[in-house]
Amino acid sequence: MPFFIFLQQNFKLVFLLSVSRMHEWALAESVVTAALEVAEKEKLKKITEIKVSIGELQQIEHDILKFALDEILKEKGMKTKIIFKTEKSTLKCKNCNHSWSFDDIEKKLSKDEAESIHFIPEVALVHTRCPKCGSPDFEIIVGRGVSILSIKGEK
Repeated sequence: MPFFIFLQQNFKLVFLLSVSRMHEWALAESVVTAALEVAEKEKLKKITEIKVSIGELQQIEHDILKFALDEILKEKGMKTKIIFKTEKSTLKCKNCNHSWSFDDIEKKLSKDEAESIHFIPEVALVHTRCPKCGSPDFEIIVGRGVSILSIKGEK
């Protein structure tokens, strides 16, 4: 379970996140940076909403990502609504064409294997086999990565 330690220093909140969840904080910074670049390009004075797609294979802790986004936005003086959409995964065997989802294999993974997939979804290729024919030769069709689906704002 992730944990937070909050310290008050010179009226600034300092966050110490467990090492395994620093990933969410880095993703939040990337989302805000990308949104600000789009806003500048589109001449938006204010970003009112960011809709973010999160691939299931990323296994992102939504609460931590939301918290990080809110804190980064607050630090920049922005009040922006964040909406998450989880993109379910689809994996497809190149041998027998069978398709399956991460839900089908997640229970069979160790904690370390699942954590590896969290950081690099392609690691699923090492820890997974087709549930129908057992082949290790499959591809991830959808369900990885984090992307901005839309940005709403005021000009």
